[in-house]
Amino acid sequence: MKIVKYQLWHFLLLVALLAFLYNYACVDPVILQGELWGISTLTWFVLAILSPIVHQLYVLLCWRYELYYNSVSNFFGKKGFGLYKKGFAFLILSRPITIILLAISNAFTLPINTLLSYVLSGILLIPGIYLFYSIKKYFGFDRAFGIDHFYPEKFKNEPMVKRGIFKYSANAMYVFGFLILWVPGILLQSKAAVLLALFNHIYIWVHYYFTELPDMKMIYKKDS
Repeated sequence: MKIVKYQLWHFLLLVALLAFLYNYACVDPVILQGELWGISTLTWFVLAILSPIVHQLYVLLCWRYELYYNSVSNFFGKKGFGLYKKGFAFLILSRPITIILLAISNAFTLPINTLLSYVLSGILLIPGIYLFYSIKKYFGFDRAFGIDHFYPEKFKNEPMVKRGIFKYSANAMYVFGFLILWVPGILLQSKAAVLLALFNHIYIWVHYYFTELPDMKMIYKKDS
């Protein structure tokens, strides 16, 4: 079935990542130390794990059903992409929000100098800001959301963007954009938030290799 092509690898790698998180949390009890608003760090930890999983499954299903069957557009008509985009925006924002809440709940559990945490946080923000600028100026937010899955005929001959931050990496959104997720954990010195930033940064590459890259080959007719 085209919808689940390569998703066995997605599932197996997700299971491996979740096993890593579970074992690490069991070995180091500091990971689950603290609470926020009377809610345990364990709860924030689980929410911060679910956020990227739900987001990437949402994108997988919307992209594949639309690309191969036009399901979203057939059901919602011209509003299809706009409705999908709202769901995407909500879910992608949930990733930093849940990590921020986790970092507050688990603050001061990472043994790092406070001044160093400020400096590192500032450094990590720079490529994120440049990425936002590059998307707005050169790439377009609709394309970042995946509009090419909705209108593949329109975009199949579009060249890859190689300006702004994209001249340094064709996958700048994943290489540089996800560095922002490290900031809350480093700034608030939270082991749990840093661990979840690592999970997010690895897991987005699972999405790239087993969902986005195969879809790009289909849309842009690339062999590699």
